[in-house]
Amino acid sequence: MLTHEENELLTRVGPGTEMNELFRRFWLPALLAEEMPAPDSPPVRVTLLGEDLVAFKDTAGRIGFLDKRCPHRLANLFWGRNEEGGLRCIYHGWKYDASGRVVDTPAEPAGSSFKDRLRHPAYPTHEAGGIVFAYLGPPEIEPLFPNFEWTAVPAERTYVTKSLLECNWLQGLEGECDNSHLDYLHRSAAEGVSVLEVPTIAVTWEFEPTDFGLRYVATRQRQDGKGLVEVKSFVVPNACYLGVGLSARGEGYEVHYYVPATDTTSWRYDFGFLHTRPVEPRDVHRRLQIGPDYRRFRNMANQYLQDRALQKSQDYTGIEDFLNEDACATETAGEVADRTAEHLGASDRAVIEIRRCLLDAVHTLQEGGELTHLVRDARMNNMRHVDAIDRLIDGSDWRSAFPHLTREAQLVPAGRGPA
Repeated sequence: MLTHEENELLTRVGPGTEMNELFRRFWLPALLAEEMPAPDSPPVRVTLLGEDLVAFKDTAGRIGFLDKRCPHRLANLFWGRNEEGGLRCIYHGWKYDASGRVVDTPAEPAGSSFKDRLRHPAYPTHEAGGIVFAYLGPPEIEPLFPNFEWTAVPAERTYVTKSLLECNWLQGLEGECDNSHLDYLHRSAAEGVSVLEVPTIAVTWEFEPTDFGLRYVATRQRQDGKGLVEVKSFVVPNACYLGVGLSARGEGYEVHYYVPATDTTSWRYDFGFLHTRPVEPRDVHRRLQIGPDYRRFRNMANQYLQDRALQKSQDYTGIEDFLNEDACATETAGEVADRTAEHLGASDRAVIEIRRCLLDAVHTLQEGGELTHLVRDARMNNMRHVDAIDRLIDGSDWRSAFPHLTREAQLVPAGRGPA
């Protein structure tokens, strides 16, 4: 378990906190591209790390990500007019381009240079996989956007959803890293056995620190000599790569981001892709669980619409869909879980390792050290070793079966840019 001080350190994300500073060093999901469907579409409100922001897509398709307060008289720019290459405040007409430059102050005297001496807080963005990422850290140390495998997948083979969690970000992330819950929380009689019967299969766990965070591998040895290998990747500070199941035969994987809005609310982004075919509606069943405001239809207020009769006969939880089962388990632990009250066992090793990884990153930043999880050299920006796998192999030697997981194999030779 964590101490009270460690729990506070990892869960508090507002301005001035250590985790706020850590998150600001990375590219973070800020909103979905679909929230700004066209140039000059309405602005979008975004709360990220306790900061209120506004996003807009200008006439040329550039994305602006600005502080919500107009620096003139602090009116909220969300209510502004997105037109003719910028966002105009409705109070006095001050206008800002996507970079935060003040381009018009119509009430000022003709020829005034006042606007040229001002700069509105604005943050760079990068769109990938239908997600708009933002970098909120110091401009002089902005890292490269990582060249993950999924960033080059054709759009028709990708899918993404976003949903609100009514709890601290870390609870959602820890749920992704916790493998032992899969045999219980997500169990269904549709698998052909009683919902009360859980198979016991010996699992061998391996954990290794990496340049991106942590890789953890579970191997289940079968009687036929095959090994069922599950590889997951934790990417500092808030992403988990996980396989889409053995039945998919390694077609792709999903990346789940948990992004702090405030200390007590967070956004879950689920991005997935397929190698071999276009995405079909059945691949994105969780969309049916989320309303147009990105809030789940099943939530704490309506007790996740749990069906107790169904729970007795067919479904372990009586709650429909993985998304809602996960939310129930994480949200009901409290807005900010008190980890000093936990009693962790051997099956919680992944959770323990990820907390340790995060604490190490925060301490490195506190001590003025260099974070090793950021990409600054284009020659090293090939991230195919960040992977998630569910696969049967001969024996148990997963390193030989998946040689691409070796970081050095992914380096780009000197003198060449990224592939």
